[in-house]
Amino acid sequence: MIFAVLFAVTLLLLGYIFGQLKITERNKINYIARAAVIATIYTLITYLFKPISYGVIQIRVSEALTLLPLVESAAIPGLFIGCLLANILGGMGPWDIYFGSLITLIAACITAKMPGPVSGSLPPIVLNAFGISYYLSIIYNVPYWITVLYIGIGQLISVAALGIPLYHFIQRTSLKDFFKKE
Repeated sequence: MIFAVLFAVTLLLLGYIFGQLKITERNKINYIARAAVIATIYTLITYLFKPISYGVIQIRVSEALTLLPLVESAAIPGLFIGCLLANILGGMGPWDIYFGSLITLIAACITAKMPGPVSGSLPPIVLNAFGISYYLSIIYNVPYWITVLYIGIGQLISVAALGIPLYHFIQRTSLKDFFKKE
C-alpha cells in the first residue's frame, strides 16, 4: 500500500515539475529526447558498474550525472527515469525502486536551483547519504550511521570527484551546445 502511495506521489511530483517548465510545443520532442538520452546513459552506466552500484557500500558512477540539472532542465526527468530503471534492474526491491528514485528526483530539482557545481553537488550527496541509508540499513541490518558514512563517501566520490570535472568538461566543450537549461 505504501508503495502505491509513493508511486502516486512521484507521478504527481513529475507532473508538477513538467508544469513548472516552460517547454514550447516545438521544443517538446527535443526536450523528451534529451531526457531519454540522459536516462539511458544513467541506466547503462549503473548497470555496467553493477557490482559497485548497489548495496551498503557503493560508488554509483552514474551519479556523476547528477550535476546535469545545472545545465540542462531535461536532466531532472532524465535522472529520475534513469534511476528508476537502474533500480528496477538492480534487484534491490520496491524500497530502492520508489525511495531511491524519489530521492534522485528531489535532489535533481534542488540541484537545478543551485548557483554552481560545488553547491549543486550537495543535494545528491546529502539526500542520498541520509535517505538511501535509511532503507539500506533496514534491508541489510547494518547500523544507520555506518550506512550514512558509506553512502556519503560513495556519493562524494561519484558526484564531487567525477561529477564536478564532468560539469567543467561540458562547459569547456561543444557538449554545452547539446544542453539547454529552459
